[in-house]
Amino acid sequence: DPAFSAQESAALAQLGLRLLPDNEEGKHGIEGSATLFYMVHCGKALYNNLLWRNWSAGALSKMVIIGNSFKGIEERLLSRVLERDYSYIAKVLKGTEEVALPAHPRYLDTFNDTSVHWFPLQKLKELSPEVWDFMEEPTYEECEIIRKEDRADQCGPAAAES
Repeated sequence: DPAFSAQESAALAQLGLRLLPDNEEGKHGIEGSATLFYMVHCGKALYNNLLWRNWSAGALSKMVIIGNSFKGIEERLLSRVLERDYSYIAKVLKGTEEVALPAHPRYLDTFNDTSVHWFPLQKLKELSPEVWDFMEEPTYEECEIIRKEDRADQCGPAAAES
């Protein structure tokens, strides 16, 4: 997260966590490592890109995402828009476990939709085989993410591998 202070970054390093140095537009592959993604208050395209890049039961089952509620995204978008623009979020909903974090009274208008998401291997294996067949890289008509070429110091996922 570009908002981490030097002290916060140092504390994370002491915990054995590695922050991503570059803007990957959410397309970070976990490469077989258990990975925690801290993506609070980020756009839907970042989550969708992250899921696309790791689109297999084996990879997704090693990920935990702390970020905007997928259930909330599903509730707020028309189903045709969710399936058209954020197809990887739409496809993985039934394979996701999600627990909402308690809202802090001071930040009700900002961090009121934060959840912890994980993808149990057994639930992922229960998804239809067709879900895993389509793996086309997502594109977006209206870009809600900061591209690599743009300012890299704006919202992007912070990945921590242990």
